[in-house]
Amino acid sequence: MSVDESALNIFTDGSSLGKPRAGGIGIRYVTIGEDGHELVEDGYFLGYPGATNNQMELQACIKALEYARNYSLVSGFDKVIIWTDALYVADHYLKAIFEWPNSKWRTRDGRPVLNAQHWKDLARLLKKFKQERVRVDIKWVKGHSKNPHNRAADRMARQSAKRPYSKPLTAVRLRRKLSSESVEIGSVEIAGQRMTIRIISCEYLRVHKLWKYTYEVMSRKSKYYGNVDVIFSDLSMDPGHIYYVKVNQLRENPLVEKVYREVDQKKKE
Repeated sequence: MSVDESALNIFTDGSSLGKPRAGGIGIRYVTIGEDGHELVEDGYFLGYPGATNNQMELQACIKALEYARNYSLVSGFDKVIIWTDALYVADHYLKAIFEWPNSKWRTRDGRPVLNAQHWKDLARLLKKFKQERVRVDIKWVKGHSKNPHNRAADRMARQSAKRPYSKPLTAVRLRRKLSSESVEIGSVEIAGQRMTIRIISCEYLRVHKLWKYTYEVMSRKSKYYGNVDVIFSDLSMDPGHIYYVKVNQLRENPLVEKVYREVDQKKKE
């Protein structure tokens, strides 16, 4: 893979390391000089406590474009190419511009688009560049490839994650799960049932005015006992607490519709 000689090429990468979890970003700017040689400038950024990999992939693109505008790196170019190894970004950024704003930041099945605020920030920047008559394309490059710029961005992202001194991107409250199972989306069938769940983590989604919960099933008679999944609700529940709830009937958009009561931690269900 070779860089585009007529564009400002930006190689971005995001990383999320544990424990405790922290995220980082790596950014490299590459242009071609008059003598035909590559000119390289690296951007070094502090990491973010508690950030996920997808959040960091998006944040890397956002910071890369902000930096390019603020320091006039784009001066003299009418095209910018962001090279990312995240299909999550490359496959969905056009939806963030043209589709999701019209669907109130929900997918076609009604599920909230995760990291919606970050997608909105990226879409806003892309529109600003367009208004300034600068085209921005986001292209996928295979991760950990032989491309030295991609490898450099990956290295910088890992270094950034080891310095999580920026303000957290989102506020997530978390408790240790009791189950030995890992989080698996869709591991609990949502069919309008009542069940006892223990909240592991909660995050408020400002764009949707909903809570996103990671939970584990505590009902011993349930075939899903011990499974760990994700669900949404406009009802407030606290991490580490157990609740007897009723869910909706939409597998694609799981919701807690009603909280009947909080369950005593010592009570066997």
